[in-house]
Amino acid sequence: MPTELADWDLPAPFVTTLNVAAADIDAYEHVNNAVYVTWLDRAAWSHSAALGLPVERCLEIDRGMAVLRSVIGYLRPALRGDTVHVATWLLAADYKLRARRRFQLRRAADGATLVRAEVEYVCIELSTGRPVRAPAEFRERYAAMPNVAAAYAQLPPV
Repeated sequence: MPTELADWDLPAPFVTTLNVAAADIDAYEHVNNAVYVTWLDRAAWSHSAALGLPVERCLEIDRGMAVLRSVIGYLRPALRGDTVHVATWLLAADYKLRARRRFQLRRAADGATLVRAEVEYVCIELSTGRPVRAPAEFRERYAAMPNVAAAYAQLPPV
C-alpha cells in the first residue's frame, strides 16, 4: 500500500484522510490552492484535539494558536474524486509563544506527495488577539517527539 508509515517524510505522522469534493475544484479542474490551506488547518485541529486540546478547551482558557507564517510547496495537483492523506508533525519551537508544524499531503491511490508545508503559530489570548505566553498544557502537548526532530534535521526545506 502506498501510504505505509515508512513512506512518510517523518516518523509517527498524525494522518487525516479527506476526499476531494466538487467544491474543492477550481476552473483549472484541480484542487484550488486555498483548499489546501483549509486542509492543513483541519489536520492541525484534528491533531490538537487528539492531543487533548480541542477548540472547546482553547475557548475555555482563552488561549489559542494563530497562524503567523506559512510556507507551502505545491508539487502535484489533487483531482476530483481523489482521496488525500494529510499528515502532520509537531516540530521543535520555543514553546513560550510559538509552535511549528510540518505537513505532507499524499494521494491515496498512488502515494504521490502533492504538497509539503510548514506553518508557524503564535499563542494568542483569544479575547484580545494579543500574543501571550503559551500555557503549560500547550507547551506539554505541542512538544516535538525526539525521533521527529532528529529526522526533520535531515529534510530539505519546503
